[in-house]
Amino acid sequence: MLRLAGARLLDDRDYPAVRAALAADPVGSCMVSARVEAAGLDPWRLGGELWAADSRPIRAARLQGLCFSGPNLIPLRGNASALRSFADRALRRQRSCSSLVGPAEQVLGLWDELSGEWGPAREIRDDQPLMALDGPPLVAADPRVRAVRPDELERYLPAAVAMFIEEVGVDPRSGDGGASYRARVSELIAGGRAFARFENGEVVFKAEIGAMSATVGQIQGVWVHPGRRGDGIGTAGTAAVATRLVRGLGRTASLYVNGYNAPALAAYRKIGFKQVGQYATVLF
Repeated sequence: MLRLAGARLLDDRDYPAVRAALAADPVGSCMVSARVEAAGLDPWRLGGELWAADSRPIRAARLQGLCFSGPNLIPLRGNASALRSFADRALRRQRSCSSLVGPAEQVLGLWDELSGEWGPAREIRDDQPLMALDGPPLVAADPRVRAVRPDELERYLPAAVAMFIEEVGVDPRSGDGGASYRARVSELIAGGRAFARFENGEVVFKAEIGAMSATVGQIQGVWVHPGRRGDGIGTAGTAAVATRLVRGLGRTASLYVNGYNAPALAAYRKIGFKQVGQYATVLF
């Protein structure tokens, strides 16, 4: 059997081709685009590597396959042959990523190649509608949702931890006592990208703007206090964060959600989000 040449590490010579590939799907590639726009292709500054399935630098602005390898493994495009080359490169080292995430076809195809060595997965979420909103929300934004202040970290953090445990299924404080997670949350707050509604000093709604490229911002970590669920504050609160992205920052608002989460899907559709793609996530 003919052995593949393997995925190639991209460098500055490939920058035009990478930018063209990312621009072809700005919502689907937001997580990677945000990094590339801020750091270029140098792995140290990028916080990971970008791989192509092509064996040599691309002169024409067309990459047949593209994958980011960092804290998460994110295959953005590529056919079966490209995915095999990404798997070949990934398997040359010990797994360090916490998940595979991205377009469902590429994620599930890559997992087929990796599962024999990296499996079993803790969870496979194969149905995650990728949604976007590029105009004003169709529901009124909650005026009590605002950016969290740095001095409110201690009040905000318990809600962030509760959200993470519910969504991911593990406690983000394990391992280092929560120092790294606290630092990430603190960074989001300092950047004006964490939002909450406080009642009597307690968070009853929260959400964050995670990855943000020049054209798209990704909403993450949407959470409503268990005692307030069903009151509509999640819908109005998410509308407030989407308004901040669309009107305040001039971006398309995006998010992805588990297909089995019918209440969340209904809320996002009510706000005006439309499905523009399909994501999948493999959790380790």
